[in-house]
Amino acid sequence: MKLYLAGPMTGHPDLNFPAFHEMAARLRGLGHEIINPAEINTNPGAAWTDCMRADIAQLVTCEGVVTLPGWERSRGARIEVMLAGELGMSVLDAARLVGDVVPRAPAEVLA
Repeated sequence: MKLYLAGPMTGHPDLNFPAFHEMAARLRGLGHEIINPAEINTNPGAAWTDCMRADIAQLVTCEGVVTLPGWERSRGARIEVMLAGELGMSVLDAARLVGDVVPRAPAEVLA
């Protein structure tokens, strides 16, 4: 299944890329094709709107979205999940998909 990862980046150390890369690797290991925004937008200085435009262009090619912990507090991830829902895509929780709990981003960081 071709899946897009949605989760918090802004305000997190290293833009939360380690969590995105870890989950992408785990899901690829399960046979999924993964679109990882941490692989799309590698410039930490890029404008948020430019990143979102690039991400959404890839998201719409997927069958579903996988949410990382803390996605609810991320403006970008909320937009991605809303768009996926409106387009009739599956929205799946990462921890449930891989069968365990993944590390949570710090709750005090809001994106």
